[in-house]
Amino acid sequence: MRVSTVRELRDHATRLMQESDPLLITQRGRLAGVFIPWTTTTLPVEWKRELFLALSADIGHQLKKARVAEDSVLKDFDDWKKKRRATRGGR
Repeated sequence: MRVSTVRELRDHATRLMQESDPLLITQRGRLAGVFIPWTTTTLPVEWKRELFLALSADIGHQLKKARVAEDSVLKDFDDWKKKRRATRGGR
C-alpha cells in the first residue's frame, strides 16, 4: 500500500491512479481517503444503484433549495437535446 498526501494526489493523480497498489491518502497527517485500483471496466450493479440513489437525492435537495421547478429542468434538458442533435447532423 502506498501513502500519499492530498497535495501529491492533486499534483500527480494520473500517475498515482495508474499504479496497481491501493493508495492511502492523508491530509495533515490524518487519513483522508483510500483509493483502490479497479481492474474491471464496470461497477457492480449494487454500487451503481447506490451511487444513483445518492446522487439523485443530492441533486433533488439542491434543486429544492434553489427553488427550481421540475418543468424548468425538463425544458432545459429538451433544449440541450435539440442543440445536440443539430450539431450532430440530426443523428
